[in-house]
Amino acid sequence: MFHFFAKNTPANARQDVLSGLTVALALVPEALAFALIAHVNPLMGLYAAFIMALASAIFGGRPGMISGATGATAVVIVGLVVTHGVQYLLAALILMGVIQILVGAFRLGKYIRIVPYPVFLGFVNGLAIVIFLAQLPHFKEKGADGQMHWIVGQPLWIMLGLVALTMVITHFFPKITRAFPAALLAIIVTTLITIGLGQLSPIFDTKTVGDLSSIAGSLPSFHIPDFPLTWDAFITVLPFSLVLAGVGLIESLLTLQLVDDLTETRGQPNRECVAQGIGNMTCGFFGGMGGCAMVGQTMINVESGGRGRLSGIAAGSFLILFILFLSPLIEQIPIATLVGIMFMVVIGTFEWGSINLFGKVPKKDIFVGLLVAAVTVFTDLAIAVITGVIVSALMFAWEHAGDLKIDSSINEDGVKVYRIKGPLFFASTAKFSESFDFRSDPDEVYLDFAESKVVDHSALEAIDSLAEKYRSVNKTLHLRHLSPECRGLLKKAGDLVEVNIKEDPVYHVADELRR
Repeated sequence: MFHFFAKNTPANARQDVLSGLTVALALVPEALAFALIAHVNPLMGLYAAFIMALASAIFGGRPGMISGATGATAVVIVGLVVTHGVQYLLAALILMGVIQILVGAFRLGKYIRIVPYPVFLGFVNGLAIVIFLAQLPHFKEKGADGQMHWIVGQPLWIMLGLVALTMVITHFFPKITRAFPAALLAIIVTTLITIGLGQLSPIFDTKTVGDLSSIAGSLPSFHIPDFPLTWDAFITVLPFSLVLAGVGLIESLLTLQLVDDLTETRGQPNRECVAQGIGNMTCGFFGGMGGCAMVGQTMINVESGGRGRLSGIAAGSFLILFILFLSPLIEQIPIATLVGIMFMVVIGTFEWGSINLFGKVPKKDIFVGLLVAAVTVFTDLAIAVITGVIVSALMFAWEHAGDLKIDSSINEDGVKVYRIKGPLFFASTAKFSESFDFRSDPDEVYLDFAESKVVDHSALEAIDSLAEKYRSVNKTLHLRHLSPECRGLLKKAGDLVEVNIKEDPVYHVADELRR
């Protein structure tokens, strides 16, 4: 019996369990805060954290990654909840899950690899700033006028002291030993100090998890959303489901890529898409608010030594134990402790080396990184990443449009030969079209594509249009060294296309996207 358990227990089991406990403690205030942002019951945030953590750990493609209720999805959810209620949200989550599963099933998750590195840097740095800013409201309290004000005096010093102590323990304890997660030790020490000094002196008072909301509850139960099965209702939730699916997958897959870099291993994006879909569908049927991967909690897990699936399973399991049995204890954890842990996450998440890139990498890459970071802070992660990818693509296209060169000469037979050099694609078609004088050219004209590659349909249309211009003035245009695909698409050129199988290369338009 002992041999069986020893054989089937992960080598890092102890560290995974302790790391999962640390993550679960950090998940509680985050889940409560995001539930309040989304205007749903706080228990919906906790249920989502429990369900998403388990689904990602069991079915996901990235061991060690933590999922739960997130701010990125909460800001999308709130619009649907306010206008149509929680039942519409649950239906939207089920549809969201279906979409994410389909993305994984059709193996579309791999396209996260086309995100340029400057976009990834901007995403990470912007996220670090967002996590930092999300902690600042904990330094405020409601005044007599009903408005939130910054805390001052002794409460502020107590708060800062606990934050500093947490950060000191989290930073220096791993230098002594990594056998016990530093963040968990910080939670235990600061909680005991708070309880002890609070009993000795009523002056020593600080906000705790219990001040946000009670986390006591029962197990989530199965429930089919009370949602009208009509076309109008479907059209109402569809846009929200699409946005939620996109936001969730972008944040999850970028988090997966981040953990890949930290652990020097390779995750499975498509499998993670399916796992996220399973988690969100389950949330829809069991009353969670949905979610996705969480960079902050994932960083806590990885830094605490949690590298296996057991860490995520432990995090979800501990979370449900908190809800069922341990809520009185968990509610005594100081908010300042969790703020200190998150500040350490900010320090670990921010790519400090990116500051040294100024003057060492192209200015366009610096611009893209700063743009993505700024959009992340002021909007959300999905919009930031999409914006960064689009801007990067447009800048790349603009830069490489100038690589197209066209030389011409007239041979001894009076035939004019144009030699096309460089890629012909949508950004360079204007230059291509302006490089020919079809009215003044001789009756016989050759276009040689031996040193060029026709990349997209815009390029094919430009060639097609040029062939029509020469035909309109009764001149013959020969196109040489085009691939069979290009010749097949040039319908209007007809017999003007010179077929020479021995000379013409074989390559596929947008071949990389077909794989």
